[in-house]
Amino acid sequence: MNHPAPAFQRALHGFAVLVTLATLGLLSIGGLVTSHGVGMAVPDWPTSFGYNMFALPFSLWLTGGVFHEHTHRLWASVVGLMVVALLRWLGGAPSRRPLLVIGGMEMALGFALPLLNAELRGTGFFLAGMGGVILLAGLVWVRNAPAARSVVVLGWWVFWLVQVQGLLGGLRVVLDAHHLLGAKLGMVFGVFHGCLGQVFLVLVAAIALMTGRWWTQRSREPLNNAPGDRLRWLLAGTTAVVLLQLLIGATMRHQHAGLAIWDFPLAHGRWWPDLSAEAIARYNAQRVELTAVAPITAFHVVLQMVHRLVAGVILALIALCCWRWRRADGPDAAARRWGTAWLVLVLAQAGLGAWTVWSHKAADIATLHVVFGAATLVTGALMTLMAFRFNFRCCGAPQVLAIQAPCGPGNQPAATPN
Repeated sequence: MNHPAPAFQRALHGFAVLVTLATLGLLSIGGLVTSHGVGMAVPDWPTSFGYNMFALPFSLWLTGGVFHEHTHRLWASVVGLMVVALLRWLGGAPSRRPLLVIGGMEMALGFALPLLNAELRGTGFFLAGMGGVILLAGLVWVRNAPAARSVVVLGWWVFWLVQVQGLLGGLRVVLDAHHLLGAKLGMVFGVFHGCLGQVFLVLVAAIALMTGRWWTQRSREPLNNAPGDRLRWLLAGTTAVVLLQLLIGATMRHQHAGLAIWDFPLAHGRWWPDLSAEAIARYNAQRVELTAVAPITAFHVVLQMVHRLVAGVILALIALCCWRWRRADGPDAAARRWGTAWLVLVLAQAGLGAWTVWSHKAADIATLHVVFGAATLVTGALMTLMAFRFNFRCCGAPQVLAIQAPCGPGNQPAATPN
C-alpha cells in the first residue's frame, strides 16, 4: 500500500529553520571562544565556578573571558532543548514511548554514575539533566502524525548528536590537562567538538530543507541519467573536501599556536617556507601575536600550507560545480541559484582567510572565517541532497521519461516529457 507523502507544515518548517539559525549562532559563539582562547575561562563542568550553570551570578560573567564561555554553555543548553522539541514534533505520537524510555534510562544512569565513581559526577549530572528534559518531552501529549520517515531518522540523529556534543564540550574542560599518546586531551576533544558541530549543523539544515514547501511538494523523479549522476557525485565529493578543510582548520585553531605564517599570498617571503630548525626558531622570534600560547613548530607551518593548498582546490571544485549546476535542467530556476550562492560564499570565505592572516588573526575576523566555512559546508550538503532527489540533466537537452498510468483495463503506458 502506497502512503501519500506528508503535507507541508509551515510551523514545523519554521521551527526547523529556527533551530538551524540557533545552531549557526552557537557555532559562532564557540568560534569566539576559541578565537579568544578562553575555552578554560570556566574551569569546571557542568557547574560554573561551583554554581548551578543557570544560576551563575552575573558579576562573575565579566572577568577573564567568562562571558564568551558561559554564554556558549547557556546557548548550547537552549539548542539542546530545541532539538528535543523538534524530534517530538517530527516523530509525532509514535515518538512518545521511546522518549519516555530513553529519558528514564538516562536519568537512572545519571544518578548511578556518581555512586560508582565520584569523578563521574559531572557526567552524571549532565545525563540526569538531559534525561529529565527528554522524559518531560515524552510526557507532552502530541497528536500530529509523524513527518516523512527519512526526516524522522534525521531527527533521531540530531537528537543523539546534540547530547554527544554536550558531553564532548564538557569533557574538553574536565580533561584539559590530561595527555594521551603525547596529545593534550583538551585539544583532541576540542577538534572533535568543533568538527562534530559542523556535521550537526548540516543535519539540522537538512531537516529544515526537507520539511520545506520546495521539497515536500515535489515528487521524486527517476535517477537514471548518467550526466546527472556525475553532477551528484561531483557535489558530494566537493562537499567532502570542504569538510576535510574544516577539520584541518579546527586542528590549526585548537593548537593555540597562533599564526605559523603571517604573510599572504607568500609564506615567510617564499612560495614554500623554509622548514629548517633555524628558520622555525627565527619565526618564533619574529612573531607579533599576543594571544598565542604555544611555540610554532614545523608541523604548524606545514598544516597552514596544506590549508592554503586545499583552499585553492576547493575554489576550483566549487567553480566547476557552479558551472555544471547552472547548465543542468533542474526542477526550477530557484534551485539553480544555489550554485551561484555557493560560489559567492567560498569567495567570501577565501577573502576572510586572507584577512585573518593580514589582521594577525583578529578574533572577530577569524570567527567570521569559521562561520562562512560552516555556511559553505551546509550549502554544498543541501545542494547534494537536492541533486540526489531530483533528476538533474547536465546536457541541457530535454528527455522523455516513461510514466506508467495506473493499472486497469485499457490503460497503456504514456510517454510524458520531463
